[in-house]
Amino acid sequence: MNMEELARLAGVSKGAVSLALNGKPGVGPETRKRILQLAETYGYAGRGRAAAAEGHARTLRFLVFTNAGLVHEEYYQQPFFRELIHHIEERCRMAGYSLIFSTIEEKHYDQGIQTLVEERTNGVILLGTSLDASRIADLAEKLSGLIVLDTCFDWLPVPFVEINNYMGAYQAGSYLARQGHRRIGYIASEERIHNFEERKRGFMAAMAEVQVELPASRILTVPPTMISSQGPLRDKLRRLLDSGQPFPTAWFCECDYIAISAMKALGELGLSIPEDVSVIGFDNISESQIVTPELTTVHVEKERMAAWAVDLFTASLHARPAVSTKVKVDTLFIERSSCRRMETFTEL
Repeated sequence: MNMEELARLAGVSKGAVSLALNGKPGVGPETRKRILQLAETYGYAGRGRAAAAEGHARTLRFLVFTNAGLVHEEYYQQPFFRELIHHIEERCRMAGYSLIFSTIEEKHYDQGIQTLVEERTNGVILLGTSLDASRIADLAEKLSGLIVLDTCFDWLPVPFVEINNYMGAYQAGSYLARQGHRRIGYIASEERIHNFEERKRGFMAAMAEVQVELPASRILTVPPTMISSQGPLRDKLRRLLDSGQPFPTAWFCECDYIAISAMKALGELGLSIPEDVSVIGFDNISESQIVTPELTTVHVEKERMAAWAVDLFTASLHARPAVSTKVKVDTLFIERSSCRRMETFTEL
């Protein structure tokens, strides 16, 4: 039995299986118990465990700090992170490395890092999504072979692999302009990270090219990770509808979670998508094709990001680079049915 089969039996992701087998936080107690019982029943020990027990040298660590901004304790259940973890595991397997998962709560930072220093591995892939530059700089001093994934700080001499967030949001803004939209709204995350700031810069650059201004009333903020109708978002949209000012014909959302929440909230207010209003997201998570209508979004090459992270590590084993490498992976705009050309809209 392999990890994928064990995950399927337990009804969880492979990332959750790895966390449970390695005794790391990030899995609920009932889920952990179920995974361990199935592993024992089917005689599965797990490559990470076996490698650790044998003192095996070919191991990479995937390090995550939870309860730090967007990354919560069960981060691996979020579609974006779940897909990213899957691709990292696959790339490690191809390179002949075992992947060990380590999850540290932000409040236990010092104690957790001390433990990692003692439990040496060949290298560390750090999920940097919500971490600031000072935290990453400190980790780079303490952990050898560090590769940072899903953020970037240009001034740090550290290897980074990030999304071309600016490009993706620029693509979305340019698309709306070509579709004839000029009354556009922007729904942002309340929690600000590097990725979201770059997306905002890219989108606003596209708006500036077509001389479209976004007044403060059309820039809303919401929590970034909850897929629901979100009462507060619905209330903000209702106030804008009731204000008497023209309602946006299209909304750009900083991530798919926000976009799906916006679609639900707009529907509850009696607006049809895309007949009354268009919606665009960012990330192309699996749920973007499940919602009705399917979500127009920006595709992030998670598989390529994972490949670069692992390959930067393996390349450094052969020749220690004099300077660090920063990789920016471009995006692909995905047109689906949550957007229409302006001519098809009913004026509000």
